[in-house]
Amino acid sequence: MTLQTKTSTLLILLLLSTFHYSIVVANQAGKWKLLKKSIGISAMHMALMPNNKIIVFDRTNFGPSNLTKKNCPNINSLQPQQDSSSSCYVHSVEFDPSKRTVRPLTILTDTWCSSGALSNDGVLIQSGGYQRGERVVRYFTQNTDWVEDPNGLVTPRWYASNQVLNDGKIIVVGGRYQFSYEFIPKKTDSDLKLYDLSFLKETRYLDNVPNNLYPFLHLSPDGSLFIFANDRGILLDYGSNKILRRFSAMPGGVSRNYPSTGSSAMLPLDLNGNVGIPKAVILICGGTSPDSNLKAVAGEFIPATKSCGRLTITEVNPKWEMEEMPIGRVMGDMILLPTGDVLIINGAGKGTAGWDSARDPVLNPVLYRPGNEPETRFETLAPTTIPRLYHSTAHLLSDGRVLVGGSNPNRSYNFSTLFPTELSLEAFYPPYLSSPNRPLITSMKPVKKEMSYNQTISVHFRSNYEVNGEKGISVNLVAPSFTTHSFAMNQRVLVLDMRELENKGKSNKGKWYEYVSDGHAPSSAAVAPPGYYMLFVVVDGVPSRGMWVRIVNE
Repeated sequence: MTLQTKTSTLLILLLLSTFHYSIVVANQAGKWKLLKKSIGISAMHMALMPNNKIIVFDRTNFGPSNLTKKNCPNINSLQPQQDSSSSCYVHSVEFDPSKRTVRPLTILTDTWCSSGALSNDGVLIQSGGYQRGERVVRYFTQNTDWVEDPNGLVTPRWYASNQVLNDGKIIVVGGRYQFSYEFIPKKTDSDLKLYDLSFLKETRYLDNVPNNLYPFLHLSPDGSLFIFANDRGILLDYGSNKILRRFSAMPGGVSRNYPSTGSSAMLPLDLNGNVGIPKAVILICGGTSPDSNLKAVAGEFIPATKSCGRLTITEVNPKWEMEEMPIGRVMGDMILLPTGDVLIINGAGKGTAGWDSARDPVLNPVLYRPGNEPETRFETLAPTTIPRLYHSTAHLLSDGRVLVGGSNPNRSYNFSTLFPTELSLEAFYPPYLSSPNRPLITSMKPVKKEMSYNQTISVHFRSNYEVNGEKGISVNLVAPSFTTHSFAMNQRVLVLDMRELENKGKSNKGKWYEYVSDGHAPSSAAVAPPGYYMLFVVVDGVPSRGMWVRIVNE
């Protein structure tokens, strides 16, 4: 064997040990499209505004990004570690998916590993971060720029999670060395208080490897808050600061939260015919062993788990129902689709979250259909060509695509290492976008697209698919998320109670069937917190484009 042959063989072996190559077969569904080769920054945090533009940001002390402010002199004289407040480098942008344009934004304090939520009046409220940013609350109103409150939090919040509540407030839970929660924005005396949450101390694995950061938060339809950290969950009455229930540990001995990062979603709440509290099921997938981070630092990369668990938190004595994904995954994002299915995307097959701590990028998304029988719930979809590891993100768009970006497992922007910093944005097209039978919403009542609780609503739509009866049609609301570190905070899908469906016959051109679906808005703020939602009509598993609506708490 020649030296050249040996070198080639070693290179191939290195690549095979580094990348998770999926077998691409002809019938793998879904497709990918590169939207922007570079937006100038790495998409560590991502949020969708009601004007359909995406707000993206990373951290301000990552060093030079690939995007600079206008009219900024002496760009070559800046030091690499200068942050946005003292440099010309941009670390936040507004991206328009329809035009693929980028508008630079200004963040003054460090947003590294922060959290956020869209308020009920459409303002992105973003909290915490690192060092000078750890107590900051930032506000972004569409078509403007960031406004920062340097004392918006009572205590530092780094790796915390947010959830919109039934009164429109936002709860901020946890953070590095923070075993408490608080509320933002600060409008009343009770908002200025700090509330102890010893559960976060109980679930900590080690000081330096907590495995309970970025806890999973889901507002239960009974008004309590489900909190999951490391391997177990509770129901919290956040108003009285009382733990209502403690759930058993998820089987398997796997940690699910940062840095052994899995992901979580609450499955769709079905409001059809429900006169009481709808059933709420939490799905948690992926993660790795509790010591995976320690081993990765030492150069040993532990395989990620394939396991998923479902827990019905509205039952009296729920048990974990365990399942297995086709592919083991750590740092995967779980995104609720308009159909109510779950897309599991991004991440790695070995290792953990952290700097250069993962191997074997998982390139194939997986679709999870919660209504199917267990053996047919998972489907492996078409792969991307771009590894998305630590600090990658994904977000549902109102047109039904999923925007995917980020990946920077390096301490600064690095384009010449094993897994370079990734500045691109891709769109993943779920299988339903290949259907020719996509419905179209034409109008709705109330005309202003604002609805109050339990209000009668009508949705007018067209379809070239004739439906006999109500079967195969649903009207779904999807709450936009704030996505970072493999957790899409605040995402929520509601299957509305739409009992009347009228077929108006074919349109004048004879190509469409005209339909009117009548029903009711959600019954309470615990089921659907006030604020903005995307409304979709789903016909035979294929969603329309989303229409933005707002639920107001009158």
